[in-house]
Amino acid sequence: MRTVERGLVAAACAGDTGAVEKLLVVCQPDLRRFARRTCSTSEDAEDAVQIALWQLYRKIGALRTAATFASWIFRIIERECYRLFRARNRLRSFDRSLEDTLRQDPLPLELRKDLTAAIAALPASYREILILRDIDEVTAQEAAENLNISVDAVKSRLHRARSMIREHLLAGGYLASTTT
Repeated sequence: MRTVERGLVAAACAGDTGAVEKLLVVCQPDLRRFARRTCSTSEDAEDAVQIALWQLYRKIGALRTAATFASWIFRIIERECYRLFRARNRLRSFDRSLEDTLRQDPLPLELRKDLTAAIAALPASYREILILRDIDEVTAQEAAENLNISVDAVKSRLHRARSMIREHLLAGGYLASTTT
């Protein structure tokens, strides 16, 4: 980043609020330029820049050296552009699969009702993990960051939520038991 002084970054890392605010203003043009080249749409580029600026504001204190600032912030933009691209492709894929599904026979109404009831009956911590991972299809890392828990906790809760759903469906006679 050609317009950012290392002293400004160092001051921001040290917790100087004024330096953080100035850094947010100074690095926006470079971030926008990079995002426009990296993201697939202009809307994604704007979203990526906003997320990068938010991450900068929240996590600048965790940066160990001012020399790594440029690679750190551009990596955030790059990851966000990729995430938005994947989400856009998943949506297109979902639209196509939904059209295909609508042409075929849908799941029986009773099964859909029971599945919905099983998800609704889950404790909130399990329900939100199940929705994030299996419906929104976010990564374990993204879910952990979203909920401020560890990746191991995400995996554990997801496993438990799926087990509870499976038990509910077994009790309803929808699945054959895999144990003998």
